[in-house]
Amino acid sequence: MAKSASHTLSSPQDRALEASRQVALVVGASLVVALCAHVTIPLLPFTPVPLTAQNLGVLLVGLMLGSRRGFAALALYLMEGAVGLPVFSPTGPGGIAQLLGPTGGFLMVYPFVAFLAGYIFERGTKSFLRAAIAGLLAEILLFAGGLTWLYVFTHSLAKAAYLGLYWFLAAEVIKVMLAAGIATRWRGGAVRSAVKQ
Repeated sequence: MAKSASHTLSSPQDRALEASRQVALVVGASLVVALCAHVTIPLLPFTPVPLTAQNLGVLLVGLMLGSRRGFAALALYLMEGAVGLPVFSPTGPGGIAQLLGPTGGFLMVYPFVAFLAGYIFERGTKSFLRAAIAGLLAEILLFAGGLTWLYVFTHSLAKAAYLGLYWFLAAEVIKVMLAAGIATRWRGGAVRSAVKQ
C-alpha cells in the first residue's frame, strides 16, 4: 500500500535526505564563491583591493539560496578561509591575515550581504527589478563594511573611498545586473518545474 505524501515527507529517511541536500547546497555555494574569488585582477599600485568576481558570487548565493542558506554558505566560506584553505583571492596573504588585512571589511560582511540580498528577493514576486534592488542594497551594505574597515586603516574617508570604492563602481553595477538576471531566470525556471510536477 502506498504511503501518503505527508507520511513520506515526514519519515526519518526523507528528513535526513533533505538535511543532506541542504548541507550540500551550502557547501557547494561556499565553493562557488571561492572559485569566483580566483577570478581576480590586481589593481596595485593604485589600491590593495583587487577587482574580483567574488562579489558576484556572494550576490548569486544570496539571491538563489535565500537569506538563511546564503548566510550559512558565506559564514562557512569565511571559516574555510580562516583555517587556511585557498578560498580567498590569491592576491592576498590568505588565512586570518587576509581577514585582518585591507580587504577584511569586505570579507567579514559577506554573510550579511548574502542574507540581505536573499531576504529582499525571497519576499514578493521574483522579478528582475526586485532582484536588482536586492543586489543594489546588498552592495551598499558590502561597501559600507569595506570602507569602514579601510577607514580604520587610513583614518581618512577620502582615502578609504579612493582605495575601496571609485575603482569598482562600474564593475559592481554590472555584477548586480548580471546576478539579478541569473537569479530571476533560475528562480523562474524552478517555479515552472514545480508547477509541472
